[in-house]
Amino acid sequence: MEKGKGVVGRRWAIDFNESSSLSLRDIPDPPGYARASQDQDDSTVTRKKDAESNWKSEKAWEVAMAPVKNLLMMAFMMWMAGSTVHLFSIGITFSALWQPISALQGVGKVFEPYKDSKVDILTPKLLFIALNMAGLGLGVWKLNTLGLLPTHASDWVSSLPPAQEVEYAGGFYR
Repeated sequence: MEKGKGVVGRRWAIDFNESSSLSLRDIPDPPGYARASQDQDDSTVTRKKDAESNWKSEKAWEVAMAPVKNLLMMAFMMWMAGSTVHLFSIGITFSALWQPISALQGVGKVFEPYKDSKVDILTPKLLFIALNMAGLGLGVWKLNTLGLLPTHASDWVSSLPPAQEVEYAGGFYR
């Protein structure tokens, strides 16, 4: 039996030596392969990109709203610390100042994964910055409550020049 001859009933056997006019459309598709899946229309790809853009937008807004939870927790901790100057209240206050400062330094890195031509990350970034500035303001307010900010004239007395004497009394009066 010659090679390629006498194989009757083999569905996928093709003899390339024959000069028959077989085209690709004449050959049946293998099981599990759909020719239509290769010819996907652009609407499917567009829908996938739109879904990804929507997901990125939602995640960017979630990241932008994350400081709200931190603000509420920090406000509660500052309220629990009280208004007297001691180690715990100072530690909580400086933590309330440090967290927004470090978050503001890394704004670009936080929103880097969500950059896309279809996603507007400017508004979530501005909200993120505003909420962290509110957290910073909360920390400064607590510093003022503790009396650690120089806001009164008596705080600056050491830098004032000595007062000039207006009256001079001398001698002994009997």
